[in-house]
Amino acid sequence: MNIGVFDSGLGGLTILKSLLKELPQYHYIYLGDSARVPYGNRSPQVIYEFTEQAVDFLMRKNCQVVIIACNTSTSTALKKIQTEYLPKKYPFRRVLGVIKPVVEELVADHQPLSTKIGVIGTKATVNSKAFVREINKVLPKAKVLQEACPLLVPFIEDGGKNKKILNLVLSEYLDDLIKSKIDKLILACTHYELIKNEIESVVGPKIKVISEGHLVAKKLKEYLANHPEIENKLEKNSQASYYVTDLSQDYKKLMKLFLGSYLKEEINLLKLG
Repeated sequence: MNIGVFDSGLGGLTILKSLLKELPQYHYIYLGDSARVPYGNRSPQVIYEFTEQAVDFLMRKNCQVVIIACNTSTSTALKKIQTEYLPKKYPFRRVLGVIKPVVEELVADHQPLSTKIGVIGTKATVNSKAFVREINKVLPKAKVLQEACPLLVPFIEDGGKNKKILNLVLSEYLDDLIKSKIDKLILACTHYELIKNEIESVVGPKIKVISEGHLVAKKLKEYLANHPEIENKLEKNSQASYYVTDLSQDYKKLMKLFLGSYLKEEINLLKLG
C-alpha cells in the first residue's frame, strides 16, 4: 500500500518534498491536476468533483493514506470526502488535509490565546473560512484576518523571476494584515513556501510566518505512529511516482524547481474525469 499526495497543480510538491525528506522509507504517488489548475477561482461543487476524481485515482493506485496537499481542496472538499466518499467506497482508508497540522502547531506554540493571526491563500480557501473555523475551535479568543492573493500562484508558476514586481504585489496583499498588527501569518497555499523568504522580508521579523510542508510531514509521522494498523500496511521501498494531467516543458522545469534532487522518476501523463 502507498501514500498518495494530491494537489491541483504543483504546489503540493512542497509537501511531497518534506515527506521525502523526513519520511523517505515509503512509496509515494503524487498527482497534480495541471490541466485544470488553478482550483482557487472555481465553485465549491466543481472543486469537490475534481478532488473526488483525484482521490479515486489514488485509491485505485492502492493508496492506504491520501494527503490532499491543496488548501483549496482541503478547505472545500475534504469534509465531504471523509464523511461521504470514504465510508461508501474505501471505509478502511484515510484522507487527510493540510489545515489541521497548521492549527495544531498554533496551539503548541504556547502564545496568548488572544493572538492575531493572518491567513493568505486563494479566493476559494479564504471564502471557505475553513482556517477561521478550525483556528477558532481551539483558540476561541484569536482574531483571524484573511487576505486572498490570486496573483501569487501564477507568478510562482511562471518562475517568479521579477523580484521587484513580486515585492510590490506582496506589499499590496500584506499591507492591511501588517497594519492590523498580526503576530503570525499562515501561508495557506502550498505554493507560497517557495517565496517564504520574500514574504518574511515584507512582513518583518516580528511576524512569525508559518508554512505547511514540515508540519504536514511531522503530523503524518505522528499519525502513523499512533495507527500501526495503517503503518504496517505501507510499502517501504523508498520510491515516488509522479502523475500529472498535462505535461509541458515548462511543467517539467517547474517540477525540478519544486523538488530539486528529489525528482528522480519519470513523470506520467493521465486524464481525470
